[in-house]
Amino acid sequence: MTRLFNDPAAFADEMTDGFVAAHAHRVRAVPGGVVRSTATPPGRVAVVVGGGSGHYPAFAGLVGPGLADGAVVGNVFASPSARQVTTVARAVDRAAGDGGGILLTYGNYAGDCLNFDAAQDELRAAGLAVETVRVTDDIFSAPPTERDKRRGIAGDLVVFKIAGAAAAEGRTLAEVTALARRANDRCYTMGVAFSGCTLPGASTPLFDVPAGRMAIGLGIHGEPGFAEVDLPTADGLADLLVDRLLDERPADAGTRAAVLLNGLGSVKNEELFVVYGRVARRLAAAGVAVVAPEVGELCTSFDMAGVSLTLAWLDDDLERLWLAPADAAGFHRGTVALGPVEAGPVATAGAEPEQHGPQWRFLAVQPAETPVADAASRLAAATAVEVLTAIEGTIDAHADELGRIDAVAGDGDHGIGMQRGATAAATAARVAYERGAGVGSLLTAAAEAWAGRAGGTSGALWGIALRRIGETLGDAGGPTPVTMALALRAARDGICAAGGAGPGDKTMVDALIPLDVAYAAAAGDGASATDAWDAAASAAEKAADATRNLLPRKGRARPHAERSLGTPDAGAVSLSLIARTVHSVLIERNTR
Repeated sequence: MTRLFNDPAAFADEMTDGFVAAHAHRVRAVPGGVVRSTATPPGRVAVVVGGGSGHYPAFAGLVGPGLADGAVVGNVFASPSARQVTTVARAVDRAAGDGGGILLTYGNYAGDCLNFDAAQDELRAAGLAVETVRVTDDIFSAPPTERDKRRGIAGDLVVFKIAGAAAAEGRTLAEVTALARRANDRCYTMGVAFSGCTLPGASTPLFDVPAGRMAIGLGIHGEPGFAEVDLPTADGLADLLVDRLLDERPADAGTRAAVLLNGLGSVKNEELFVVYGRVARRLAAAGVAVVAPEVGELCTSFDMAGVSLTLAWLDDDLERLWLAPADAAGFHRGTVALGPVEAGPVATAGAEPEQHGPQWRFLAVQPAETPVADAASRLAAATAVEVLTAIEGTIDAHADELGRIDAVAGDGDHGIGMQRGATAAATAARVAYERGAGVGSLLTAAAEAWAGRAGGTSGALWGIALRRIGETLGDAGGPTPVTMALALRAARDGICAAGGAGPGDKTMVDALIPLDVAYAAAAGDGASATDAWDAAASAAEKAADATRNLLPRKGRARPHAERSLGTPDAGAVSLSLIARTVHSVLIERNTR
């Protein structure tokens, strides 16, 4: 299990801080992640990678000449926020002077797609040339006919390496993007596990594998496998991996392949070498020429005992780029001219850095000016501070349980993500109130803080919800049940549009829609705000509990749908807890 940590919610920040201190000659901290500390040639395409923490050397360990120019560092097993992506992307673009454009590349997960896409839209709107390549190498997460739904796992390294080498050659953004996509299309990975991983602060692993058994098709975020078989010998495991990957060999593959045998956290290199000996013999017998194989920890999952094998089929261009020099903390090849180290101190203006770590101080800066609010809106803002503070306490009390629910078929990060988001939102709300904000501006500040701090799908969606509510209420006048009904409908529409989920998909939407309908009906019948929230919370609680009978059709739980039967959706449960907290605060205020 993961034993060394301070505050689990601050683990990713403290890890990044220590990583930068250890590798200051290679990387420097910027808002949201790290960038290379050596000079980037002017006008060159910048490659930005990223994802959740817990996978070292992915993603920060892959920043350096010949590889990535920057890495966005999310929370443990959670995608980084859109704001983190934009700040890292802007940093690498500035470092390149008259930049040649930005390639965003990352593993294909719902939260990453949501946040990176939002960042791409913002960067393009600012006039930057930006393209995206999602890695989809995990053969067990979707059938070949649905390649776009597959997860990105250890094949990330191959795609990142090809993209970074192409950028280093001076290729255009269109060329770098095309080569990265070609590498992804020819990259296939299969993983197995002998035990699950344990998140910092957790007392149990995200999943268990019985003694003498092996899980097939696991994910790198602690998602369980799709099947269990008896634990094979090293040769038996090599045969299983090679046979399954050769079954997916594309018709135009050729005979040359990059091969990665990856340890997921607890399998030692000596064991990997035993397995690789058989892998090499089997591939040679199949007529496959192995090009620059990599054996070791390349994309991990904390302390998971597991192994993955990647075959990436190479053509002449891809082989040249795979073999090109690179120098990063977690990957080296050949000799690279590093260039001068750039000075890059980052301003530390923001809220409470000593309590929240380096990434918090970069992402919690308040707006310079607060719009003028009238007395009624200020009174509503005071209530919103109480509500968000109470939500912070509710999520703190239920974080472990939300993580446990999420771990049944997902990655177990929902509790920590909600905890970070709720704490950031409450802190931002208190600061905004002290600056004289009305309810609209206060909720907008809370939205930015929640999304920026939590990351992941839930962070982005709660940011949208609070922002839409704040925009609807504004800073003039206090909310009525009718205007709050309009605000909740705006939040619902924003979440459904951004997340793409609908009723029956086993997401927070299954509780959100009943909440919205119940509140609107009560408000339309003339109910008070307190009574309307009571009706809404009751509807959300009932709907959240009913999600235990649904099969997930969206997000990381989708590949493990059957496992989630009997367990409610974590996002729906957290929404129902928050709705009831709002009602409780209103009751308390009415009794004063």
